[in-house]
Amino acid sequence: MVMTTNTNTAATTGTTTTGATTTGAVTSAGTGGTGRIDFAKAAPKVFRALVGFDAAAREGLDPALVELIQIRASHLNHCAYCLHMHTNDARKAGESEDRLHMVAVWREARHFFTPKEQAALALTEAVTRVADAGVPDDVYAEAAAHFDDAELGHVLALILTINTWNRVALLTAKVAGTDERR
Repeated sequence: MVMTTNTNTAATTGTTTTGATTTGAVTSAGTGGTGRIDFAKAAPKVFRALVGFDAAAREGLDPALVELIQIRASHLNHCAYCLHMHTNDARKAGESEDRLHMVAVWREARHFFTPKEQAALALTEAVTRVADAGVPDDVYAEAAAHFDDAELGHVLALILTINTWNRVALLTAKVAGTDERR
């Protein structure tokens, strides 16, 4: 069931079926009409902590690499909101359309990416899909060969933050093309 805290302005907008249970979706003022929680308003300290974690993760990393990692994780998590946001950020930072188009298939288009970027993309995939096969030793070793310990710690933190942001965006039904960063 979708819950809102403002029951005075709630209205039923449809039904969602999960297993054998059917529940009405609720729309509330302040949630963009999606009926989903506004995470930043509902848990402001948690939201600010995540923003701070994200900012700390980026420190010292090449901005182009940051966007590539965020784009690849967003592909894997099927997060259109974050994918749209980070491809636009990458363009604004000067990233080429060719490279942006190749991120999803980087293994087949390695010549578009440096060995360091390839190592980061492989690590992003492994960490994002950690439940499937863990993080293989060879993937970790390749990343460790391209990043010093501090950089590797930041890359790992960035992968963790984008995976968290993807889940927040998906859970709260963010719509691609509506960049709501504050």
